[in-house]
Amino acid sequence: MGTRRMDPVRSKTALLYSTVRRALQSGRYVPGERIDPASLAHEFHMSPTPVRCALYRLAGEGVIVDHPRHGFQVPLPTELSLRDLYGWMEQLLVMACTSPARKASEHASARATVSDDVPKRTWKLFDAIARSSGQWSLHEAVRRTNDRLAPIRRATLELMIDMPEELDRLQQLFVAHDLQRLEHALRDYHAHRRQLVPQIVALLAERRDRLH
Repeated sequence: MGTRRMDPVRSKTALLYSTVRRALQSGRYVPGERIDPASLAHEFHMSPTPVRCALYRLAGEGVIVDHPRHGFQVPLPTELSLRDLYGWMEQLLVMACTSPARKASEHASARATVSDDVPKRTWKLFDAIARSSGQWSLHEAVRRTNDRLAPIRRATLELMIDMPEELDRLQQLFVAHDLQRLEHALRDYHAHRRQLVPQIVALLAERRDRLH
């Protein structure tokens, strides 16, 4: 029997999906910025089909949006939608802390490397907390919400919202398996960010305006 070969379009779609997802996490695109399929096709020497398939997949996950007039772009949150997003992430992480199917073997994946900055450390820690829940659906929901918040965390670095000391505290509680105090710390973490939503949204709008 011959080995099964992946459809070339699916293979290219998967590659570009991962590439754009990492680009969003790293801050290549800022909230409100348009993602041009033609430019991506040219950059990666691909036809438009796998590019659009990858972008539609990201849009389906809520990481980008497909605007009727402006095409694909990174979501620019309103105050209401950003408060909702922070609240949703808080609920998911608290659920992970109280999951009856919790696993205690995910602590290593939360450890930062020398090159990791605060946004990347935050993504890794929240992903590890979700993975330790032992619930795939919960972990997947956190992964998608983490991806949606990643461009916002990176675009607002100048506001000094995400402090290394705060993240160190969360990580220490997670590694120590002190789930009750971790739950309280996660609630405080997200409550602080909800208080700063007006400043965050204003900064994101200002950055978007600089693009035009």
